[in-house]
Parts: sequence; structure tokens; C-alpha cells
Amino acid sequence: METHLRNKVVLITGASGGIGSGIARQFAAEGSHLVLHYRTGRDSALKLAAELAPAQVLTVRADLTREKEVDKLFAAAIKRFGRVDTLVANAASWESRDSFLGDMSLKHWKSTMDGVLTSTFLSLRAFLRCVALQKQGNAVLIASTAAVFGEAGHADYAAAKAAIAYGLTRSVKNELSRIAPHTKEYCGGRINCVCPGWTVVPRLAAKLGNAAMIRKTTATMALPQIARPEDIANATVFLASDTLSRHVTGQTMVVAGGMEGRLLWQPEEIDPSAA
Repeated sequence: METHLRNKVVLITGASGGIGSGIARQFAAEGSHLVLHYRTGRDSALKLAAELAPAQVLTVRADLTREKEVDKLFAAAIKRFGRVDTLVANAASWESRDSFLGDMSLKHWKSTMDGVLTSTFLSLRAFLRCVALQKQGNAVLIASTAAVFGEAGHADYAAAKAAIAYGLTRSVKNELSRIAPHTKEYCGGRINCVCPGWTVVPRLAAKLGNAAMIRKTTATMALPQIARPEDIANATVFLASDTLSRHVTGQTMVVAGGMEGRLLWQPEEIDPSAA
């Protein structure tokens, strides 16, 4: 089915990571022009850009917690392509070590809020300013199943992602449709959210090499398999397409194999080699 994303300008934050790079590959396959943001993953971003040729690609470094750097990111995108049609706000920081709330420092909490929520706010704000001039545009925010089910030891991350998945997405849908109003030919400005569950990405490699961990994780899924980056990418492309998702806005899509907050399988029923 035609997505009509050819020649659309898509800005992806955190594009050098596992999910971000998967999203970039899928938009490139649709013929989109890409702005690949990175903060520390310069080599990965440049390697990805080379891989995506002949797609038109711009790579830009920015610290998304700093207003001026976010503004420069969008200015670079506008200078190169003249517009930004879709924002995929994927970048976020995640502390791998457990930190229970009763022991969590204020510095830790604020760092997570900045790395997850403030970075999304500043990216989305800059994008809305572009949309106000273009009168068109849509955004896809990448949150997490931690927003839906919570995550012990990572209450800071879960809280920040929940703010994105619910309060931010559902509020901005009513603002975006006003600055990019619908017409006979145009569906209007849209914003939606994707919540990935466990996904095969480099930063989870150690945990995904643990058969007991795979059994424990997939036992909560109706489809007992860890997601691949392309699973998240396909959902993101669907929501970014004004053709396929013409009447979809303010929605939060969980892409996690039917995960629930309870065991759906006994651990011994799961084959970790197939997960």
C-alpha cells in the first residue's frame, strides 16, 4: 500500500541507536529525506547515513536538553530541505542500573527527566514552530511499555515516558490540529505515540543473552518473542503516513507482542532460542 512518504522530510532524534536506526531505514525505503540526529553516536550516525544512500540524508549533532542546540538542529534541517514534515521523537536516556525510588537522588531524577521528557518537549516545541509556518506536519513520539505497566527500579524513566505517552500526546493533538488545520485535501496536523516493549537492540544484548531473562520477559506476551527494530519502525511509518493514518491522532500504540502486566506463559513453556 502506498504511504505517500516519498520526498517527505523526516527528522529522527536518537537516530544512531538501535530503534532509531531501524526507523531511519524504513523511512529511507519509503523514499523520504532524512535528518538523523545524534548526540554521542557520531560514527554510528555517519555509518547509517552512508548505508541509506541514495536517500538524501543530513546528520546533525545536538544535545536535546539545550534549547539553542535544538533550535540549531531544526535550523539545519530547514536550511537543507526547506521544511520538516514529520518529527520522530525517539531520543531518550536510560540508566541501566536499578535505582529504587526511596534511594533515588534528586540529581538522578532530574537527569532522567531532562534526558527523556525535556528533550522531547524541546524537540516537539521546535517542530510545532515549523508546523505553524508550513500549516502541515505530524509527529510520532516514541515512549515505552514502562509508561503503561511501570518498571520497578526505573520509576523515573517510567514516569517520564508516561508523561509523553499520555499527557503530552493527548494534549498536543488538540493544539497541532489548530496550527495545521484540516482542509478538503489535507487531514490536518496529527500526533501519535508508539510504546515499544523489549526490543533486540545493542544496549540489551547482555540481558537478551540470558535465557532465564527471555523466559521471564516473554511469559507476559501473547506473542512470546522479543520485538525487532523493524517492528517499531513499521508502526512509526504507519502513523507518519497521512494516507494510512489520515484519521488517527492522539493515540498510543503499544508494540510489545500483546504484553500484559501478568504472566501469560509458564517460563518452561517458552523456547528462548525462538524468542
